Amino acid sequence: MKFSEFYLAEALLQGLEAMRFTEATPIQEQAIPAIMEGRDVLACAQTGTGKTAAFLLPVLHRITISPPEGIDTLIIVPTRELAMQIDQQLEGFSYFTPASAVAIYGGRDGHSMELERKALKQGAPIVIATPGRFIAHLDLGYVNLSTVRHLILDEADRMLDMGFAPDINKIVSQLPRNRQTLLFSATMPEAIRRFAKGLLRNPLEISISISKPAETIRQLAFEAEDEAKYPLLEQLLAERKELERVIIFAGAKIKVREVAQRLAQRGMKVAAIHSDLEQSEREERLLAFRNGSCPIVVATDVLSRGIDVKGIDLVINFDVPGDPEDYVHRIGRTGRAEAEGEAITFISRKDRGRFARIEKLIGRPIDKNKIEADTTEKSESPRSNRRDKNRKPTHNKQPQAPNKQNQSASAAEAGALPKPKHKKRWKKRKGSPSLGNPPGANSTPRAK
Repeated sequence: MKFSEFYLAEALLQGLEAMRFTEATPIQEQAIPAIMEGRDVLACAQTGTGKTAAFLLPVLHRITISPPEGIDTLIIVPTRELAMQIDQQLEGFSYFTPASAVAIYGGRDGHSMELERKALKQGAPIVIATPGRFIAHLDLGYVNLSTVRHLILDEADRMLDMGFAPDINKIVSQLPRNRQTLLFSATMPEAIRRFAKGLLRNPLEISISISKPAETIRQLAFEAEDEAKYPLLEQLLAERKELERVIIFAGAKIKVREVAQRLAQRGMKVAAIHSDLEQSEREERLLAFRNGSCPIVVATDVLSRGIDVKGIDLVINFDVPGDPEDYVHRIGRTGRAEAEGEAITFISRKDRGRFARIEKLIGRPIDKNKIEADTTEKSESPRSNRRDKNRKPTHNKQPQAPNKQNQSASAAEAGALPKPKHKKRWKKRKGSPSLGNPPGANSTPRAK
């Protein structure tokens, strides 16, 4: 279905044409007519299906043909990155319309807070905000919400997971009852349905591709313990030097820093993005990733939703996410808009149960390769690991114990420690080569 068939305002169609938007996606086909009719909508659609345009275009159409006298639309989102993304898309769609918007989120200086205050007092037609920052303005008493005609909650499941339900209820309590409410979520658990029931009136329910990765994403997994992950990661990136953009997801901020530091020491251009960074630092690193000057980003799940960077060739899950839905959102960064992409996941023994739940969620098994700690790199001489099958054992002599120093050196060349038969702590001998531990790791790790 073409956008021209929705009978949108001419100024809006000009913006779509300039952005080369012609064909509507399934979520847009179902949501846009219902929203233009004034119905509440409860939509389940994963990242990358075009849901942002599905709710922005009808709102911009109404603002264009019936300009508001104050704040017309309030869009509540869970993260700064998503607020920025929606603001950027809205700027393109509304280029030829009279609509204007302000994005309100934390992590910036006092000057930004003052600019937000002025926009809210003047009644910016569209407000895109994170809950906490918006409540900070509400509590100061200068925000007039009596003119709001549209309330949109985007990534509602993530907002509930982050504990924003009380903040959202506080905001909703100050909105007019006679409004249109749109709730978009990537998943639709029972908690979301209960939450939506208190906000929406007889909504149209739309469900698009629930929890299924795009078919254009090639999924692969490697069974690898922690000591094998670093050399495996380096090998995979070395084999894919032609890729323009790669995202590596890790489960904790400290792991993000360690992975980024390790890759930087190997001469790769890499940036770490996590919640401890100042907003200006995050924006600077994201910009470098978008324009290609920094091809590799290591991040927490802060980047699994709410960013729209085109041309991401590869997603690597250094750690298996705890929530199967997060896996879908992580790998959804690649293979967007029917482009081909690749997603690789590292699975340790402790993560096998989690990964089994992921396979159950997406409805199919994922091809796996087993990686041993002492075979992750091929720098070791083939002869060093070869056993001479034709050589007969000498029965009148006791077999000699292997030289432990040489064994350690060989393992170091392979990038990992050998597996001993019994648990013991390995001691680094004087003069032995570096064992290649990740930055910050103990120099005498326990053998697995």
